[in-house]
Amino acid sequence: MTDPERMRAFLEAHVLPLEPAFLADRHDEVDAGVGRAREVARASGLWCPHLPASLGGMGLSLVALGEVGAVLGRSPLGHLACNCNAPDAGNMELLHRAGTPDQQERWLHPLAQGLVRSCFGMTEPEHPGSNPVWMSTRAERDGDGWRVTGHKWFTTGADGASFCVVMAVTDPDGPPHARATMFVVPTDAPGFTKVRDLPVMGAPSRGPASHAEVRLDDVWVPDADRLGPVGAGFRLAQERLGPGRIHHCMRWIGIAERALDLLVARARQRELAPGAPLGNKQLVQSWIATSYARIRAARLLVLDTAARIEQVGARAARVDVAAIKLHTAQVMLDVVDHALQAHGGAGMLDEGTPLAWWYRHERAARIYDGADEVHVETIARALLGAP
Repeated sequence: MTDPERMRAFLEAHVLPLEPAFLADRHDEVDAGVGRAREVARASGLWCPHLPASLGGMGLSLVALGEVGAVLGRSPLGHLACNCNAPDAGNMELLHRAGTPDQQERWLHPLAQGLVRSCFGMTEPEHPGSNPVWMSTRAERDGDGWRVTGHKWFTTGADGASFCVVMAVTDPDGPPHARATMFVVPTDAPGFTKVRDLPVMGAPSRGPASHAEVRLDDVWVPDADRLGPVGAGFRLAQERLGPGRIHHCMRWIGIAERALDLLVARARQRELAPGAPLGNKQLVQSWIATSYARIRAARLLVLDTAARIEQVGARAARVDVAAIKLHTAQVMLDVVDHALQAHGGAGMLDEGTPLAWWYRHERAARIYDGADEVHVETIARALLGAP
């Protein structure tokens, strides 16, 4: 059995049965079920597919990781069950690549073992996320440490997190891409406050998938908790985002594939009149056919980009990375929209299928990690030869 096949069997046996409780916000039941699924994943060798075997992971290549990620993307709980959910996966990769031995012992190992959770604080309400070199959060030298003050929001995973990877400006007058530095900040540090969990399109958020507003008021951070060199925050963020976009895009492929399965099942089963299934309608047939073709094309585009990243690095493949982010998010949203439409009123309910949940939560796919408009400009300027 291949890794994707093993992952699919695990998902169907241990994760999909948890979805009704998840969609009904039965949090205790979901937490207990996910805990059991995580133990199975660990025992089955399906734990942390993004990490090397030396850290207890599967040690997959980026291409193989993409294939597995598409399977896990079929459920809102898939990545969490295997300890490769955002932002933990990206933070693990950051700590593995840029962390000191002490930082890896204190932060990476507990995270990789699933003992703690983390969050990532970069976006600020006062500045557009499309310009990541413009932020107000400051870190100023104070003895053998730093004083960090700032305001963040859409700090993913802050609900229940033990630490936050924070981007802060350390040299306001430096070159734009060398002004910021990353710090690992415990969420129980004096001055670190989770103001609130942000509601997403009217729905409350909690746990690993939550987004929070956070304030840092004169938080003292020892220099030992600085992640990477001073001024390297932007570079580390970009290195995190390159492979991270493969993770996101293959998760979206999984969402689209599951949504297409639900669309096909609905078209077969739902009758508009006795003996007249929905699938007889040419428009619905067009949804099914074009969705299939677009998903297949997106899958190949993303896996090809993963191979390019492995060959030449994320920076050299930046145009392809922008292209997959732009293209795959729209494909996923269109397929979810068609599947929801085919389900009629039932598609609007937070029960029966995850379509309404995806429709609400995944609309952000065209915004986070670079809005569509930013990627359009990146691709066009590169092809035009603009500086």
